[in-house]
Amino acid sequence: MADIDYQSRIPNNVNLDSDKKLQRALEKWQPAYLDWWNQMGPDSFQTHDVYLRTAVSTEPGGWAHFGYVKMPEYRWGIFLDDAETDRRIPCGDHAGDPVWQEVPGEYRNVLRRIIVTQADTEPASVEQQRWLGMTAPSTYDMRNLFQVNVEEGRHLWAMVYLLHAHFGKDGRDEADDLLARRSGDADKPRILDAFNQPCPDWLTFFCFTCFTDRDGKYQLGALAESGFDPLSRTCRFMLTEEAHHLFVGEMGVERVLRRGAQLAKLDKNGDARAQGGIPVSMTQKWITYWFSYSIDLFGSEISTNAADFFAAGLKGRWAEAKEFDEHSALNQWHRMTVMEGGKLTEKDVPLRNAMNELLRNAYIKDTERVVRRWNQALEEEGSTERITLPSNRFFRRQGIYANLPFTPEGELVTQAEFDARRNSWLPTDADRAYVASLMHRVNEPGKMAHWIAAPRKGIHGNPVDFEYVRPPQA
Repeated sequence: MADIDYQSRIPNNVNLDSDKKLQRALEKWQPAYLDWWNQMGPDSFQTHDVYLRTAVSTEPGGWAHFGYVKMPEYRWGIFLDDAETDRRIPCGDHAGDPVWQEVPGEYRNVLRRIIVTQADTEPASVEQQRWLGMTAPSTYDMRNLFQVNVEEGRHLWAMVYLLHAHFGKDGRDEADDLLARRSGDADKPRILDAFNQPCPDWLTFFCFTCFTDRDGKYQLGALAESGFDPLSRTCRFMLTEEAHHLFVGEMGVERVLRRGAQLAKLDKNGDARAQGGIPVSMTQKWITYWFSYSIDLFGSEISTNAADFFAAGLKGRWAEAKEFDEHSALNQWHRMTVMEGGKLTEKDVPLRNAMNELLRNAYIKDTERVVRRWNQALEEEGSTERITLPSNRFFRRQGIYANLPFTPEGELVTQAEFDARRNSWLPTDADRAYVASLMHRVNEPGKMAHWIAAPRKGIHGNPVDFEYVRPPQA
């Protein structure tokens, strides 16, 4: 592994100082990035000292430095996981061939589009979350929000490096466009719909980091199997940081559920809302909404693009190299439930065409584990309520079930019945207004907003009442 110069303008382990042309190009992009960050990053907190971790190497167990830093001074760097000796393309028509260190000409356009689509999600989530600091339920949560934000910025840097290093002028233009699009903008929106949705409250933030960032985990995992080795190594290291984002979401939702159950027990009618909390049934609506939105991000269940990406060795299955013995996926089939003639029926689909669905199924299995943990927490609190995930057919806007009136149990009903029952399944305007009414910032270290339980422990061995965010000195 190359030594890391933590004092350099762009900390990296890609020997940036030996490629002066590339270094100059990235240093030219850097001021534009900082302008974007100051305009679209966390509002009103750019001069605060925040207790953050900063990537300084790729060594397991010692890759991050913790300390106070002002977010615009965060050391966004470029880190690729260590190269594997004699690594081979793990899947597709090129399986067994040496991995590519440069972009194959025949895959140049599609690989650039894959990288840009992934890269676009990183600044998008920062934009979606930019006002949340103003209503943070604790300084612990505020710090976690800002940690997620700066690491999404670092992930953007990782993808921009690939664009600059391997795609010439086209890559530089794409890198500029990543700073020009805006989440939710009518004229220049972000590429994927989930990243144009508002994130106005902390329950949304927790669901977003749990469900939508989990999609990022599986997309990065598929790209970590890429035959284009710089992309693979980039994604492998990004997965190291992504784990904290999922932790923030999982534990945030659990803390909301615990507090909802606690407050329900205090109320004579079992109504957490009457006690100023968020009922478990209301949190269920947010979970249903964001789980459904997030599984759309995997794309259509039957996809020629997914087949082509796998065949080319650009994306693999989750843990392709470790968990599969046969890597061509030829002359194999995957059975799935499809709509034909207005009815659900079973159909065998060529395995390569079902790659999106395989990745979505791995995601769903992982998410079911999270739900079991939440339900265990509810049981510990003495609540009889339980969280469930909706069917993968419910409330879909992409794929073979798009815009069809399925119930959360996966039953096809009439549109009229769906419309009549929608408010019992998904957040209403009144629900959102109520949750918004609870959003008030808590500044005192160790104190929590009334609607959320305290975490069991703090960050990096510090107590919960540690001063995770310091206001600017007068």
